[in-house]
Amino acid sequence: MTLVSKDITKAIEIVNNEDVVAIPTETVYGLAGNIYSEKAIRKIFQVKQRPLFNPLVVHVHSIEKIQEIVSEFADKAKMLAKAFWPGSLTLILKKRSDILDLITAGKDTVAVRIPNHPITLALLKELSFPLAAPSANPFGSISPTSSKHVESYFKNTIPMVLEGGDCKNGIESTIIGFENNEPLLYRLGAISIEEITTIIGEVKVKNKKELAPNAPGMLARHYAPETKTYLVKNAEKFIKDYTGKKIGVLRFSGEIDSSNMEHVEVLSKKGDLKEAASKLYGTLHKLDKLNLDMIVAEIFPDFGLGKSINDRLVRATKNK
Repeated sequence: MTLVSKDITKAIEIVNNEDVVAIPTETVYGLAGNIYSEKAIRKIFQVKQRPLFNPLVVHVHSIEKIQEIVSEFADKAKMLAKAFWPGSLTLILKKRSDILDLITAGKDTVAVRIPNHPITLALLKELSFPLAAPSANPFGSISPTSSKHVESYFKNTIPMVLEGGDCKNGIESTIIGFENNEPLLYRLGAISIEEITTIIGEVKVKNKKELAPNAPGMLARHYAPETKTYLVKNAEKFIKDYTGKKIGVLRFSGEIDSSNMEHVEVLSKKGDLKEAASKLYGTLHKLDKLNLDMIVAEIFPDFGLGKSINDRLVRATKNK
């Protein structure tokens, strides 16, 4: 039986023994293991059923720890780190030679970040090693933003979930990499592209790559409910072709005629994209458990965090 507990001492014991533990962050819960333990890293891939070509994010508690992992730290990367760490930014940097190829999918770069969650920061400070921690869900499924989500996914397959409450930001970190010293956005996330550009100027977007992805979250099919899911401009218009179906609707804000809908979820009545992002995965989990025939999500405004939400919804509905 998976233990759900706030006991950091127990979590330390587990990862010191080369096992894995689910940890809270401000983005989503992660499945964490010692980056220098091949046994622990292989268990992460095994438990998640994650393909080995998909690299992991390494979590540390300080810039000093980053220096133990990376061999280069470009000026623009330092500017972003200063602006957003601890926080929902992952940087892809040249790795040191002792970082396992298993973590980086054989690449010469490694994904690193300093999470902004007091419990996980406290855990990292007590460890002599960083933690690799992809999202704590089966590969391709909806990301977990609560300990209950993690527990329902893995039940008896991991020893512990470190309880940290609901995740504040609710979607994954934004990932920035560098090619020829030019910044590239590999994954839209909890820090908007507009916020990134205020620090380092224009950034090219390169957030789709099916083969040998540079970073997590670049695959076309990801973050997906079990229920058949559609992404549309207008839910009321779309569902007219599906009379008699049990339909759940996910939308940003505003009123809607729900007479033909089994269930409607509005992510932010006041039209706040940050609030909507924080509720996105939790709401998808809720809809996915209602035994619906389909989920119909409406496209969000295409700016700020709306871009990140749309990115997740496109991947959640891909090939449905």
